[in-house]
Amino acid sequence: MTDPAPAKPRLPLAAWIGLAAAGAAVGAVAIGALSIGAVAIGALTAGRVRIKRLEVDELTVRRLNLPDGAPRP
Repeated sequence: MTDPAPAKPRLPLAAWIGLAAAGAAVGAVAIGALSIGAVAIGALTAGRVRIKRLEVDELTVRRLNLPDGAPRP
């Protein structure tokens, strides 16, 4: 007679719960990092747009305040 195949070792329920919790924590950290990065990129982009608008506004004001016949900047 042949011996039955040895039973594969199984992880206890607590180990599975621990693995699931660790996976959820890693996923939460990754999602948090992505959202922080997205907010940072959005803030930088908004800052650049605001700076460009300010430069355009200053040039417009300079042009409007020039006397007639004065050279344009």
